[in-house]
Amino acid sequence: MKIVRSLMLVSLVAFTGVLFAQTALPPKPAAPPKPVPTTPETPIPPAPQPNAEAWVLMDYANGQILASSNMDQRRAPASLTKIMTEYVVNAEIKAGKVHMDDKVHISEHAWRAGGAGTDGSTSFLKLNSDVPLKDLLYGMIIQSGNDAAIALAEHVAGSEQAFAQMMDAYAKRLGMTGTHFVNASGYPAPDHYSTAHDIAILSRALIKNFPEEYKISKIKAFEWNGIVQHNRNTLLWTDPTVDGIKTGSTKEAGFCLAASALRDGMRLIAVTMGGPDMNAATTGDEALLNWGFNFYRTHDLYKAGQVLATPRLWKGEADTLELGIAEDASVTIPRGQYDKLQATLEIPQRLVAPFKQGQQVGTLKVTFDGKPLVTESLVVLKDAPQGGFFKRLWDAILLWFHHGNGTTTTPAPTVSVSSASSVAAPATTQ
Repeated sequence: MKIVRSLMLVSLVAFTGVLFAQTALPPKPAAPPKPVPTTPETPIPPAPQPNAEAWVLMDYANGQILASSNMDQRRAPASLTKIMTEYVVNAEIKAGKVHMDDKVHISEHAWRAGGAGTDGSTSFLKLNSDVPLKDLLYGMIIQSGNDAAIALAEHVAGSEQAFAQMMDAYAKRLGMTGTHFVNASGYPAPDHYSTAHDIAILSRALIKNFPEEYKISKIKAFEWNGIVQHNRNTLLWTDPTVDGIKTGSTKEAGFCLAASALRDGMRLIAVTMGGPDMNAATTGDEALLNWGFNFYRTHDLYKAGQVLATPRLWKGEADTLELGIAEDASVTIPRGQYDKLQATLEIPQRLVAPFKQGQQVGTLKVTFDGKPLVTESLVVLKDAPQGGFFKRLWDAILLWFHHGNGTTTTPAPTVSVSSASSVAAPATTQ
């Protein structure tokens, strides 16, 4: 009987070893070929130098900074403040707390601000009148009406001071680390400041989260109370690809402009602050936008929810775990240099069920010419429960022979430069 048991044990070990060799340690997948650029590498001249105290050029798709100077320097934002006022009002409308057809009462505080605000801009609102919220929103965005901004703030929060606290809360949520608001119009105040970088972050969020409302920024003129006023962003007339965003000027702030343009599916955001005049602000933004579009290109790499890897799953109902990213990943790089991109997946060597959808288990890293460009968490795309008793028992036996508790780095699926949304098969790790 002992001899029989010994033979059975030897057979089990031998069978386990064969199965392990076949199942647990398959050959590593070959690295995917590097993508071939479709256009030759283009020499990139230095970025323009706008006549402004601070400026930044940002790619909309991913928030990458393409060029900047003093972008995190705190400065008076003047009427660029109204971009946040617009953002908060739109957020409150979306939440159902206020509505476009609300009748907004024009208080004395709002009325007086119409002639003595940050830059004297006004929507010519009448004292104690009731104006539709939609008209106030148009008046603030197109005419830069200070009275409209304050009336909106009072309607949403009860007072301008309370509204400013909401503005700061939204700024913190958006990651605007160099900003503090004390009013809704941009009236100069010692503790009222922002940065070119933060204004770009805010502008990107406005376009992304409220695309329909953002279209107001492109309207060239608005009539209220029998008076027609034109949008102060003159780029709307000189560049058909520009569709926003906001001008601003005070003695303390100088002349400021946040502008955005969309060309061939690529959107850029330029912000200049502290220019000597509006012509300098306009020229500076225009030069930055042209330079960015001429020498850079945005590439969509991977889509949210797309399977990027299927590593071995131990003790689970399934034998593999589907991994991807929670948000779309894109990069903006110099034209003709796509072959300098390298994407890798860092995944733990031993993944044992159960896993929940959304759980982070690895990292996607993208470098350009060896420099880090994108870092995104790899997450579980669907629940991966434990397997049955015998599945768990058998995997436990196999794990005795599976060495390694560290992290495996493998190439990510290759992206075709001519069709950025298409990817190769997901990477498989064991």
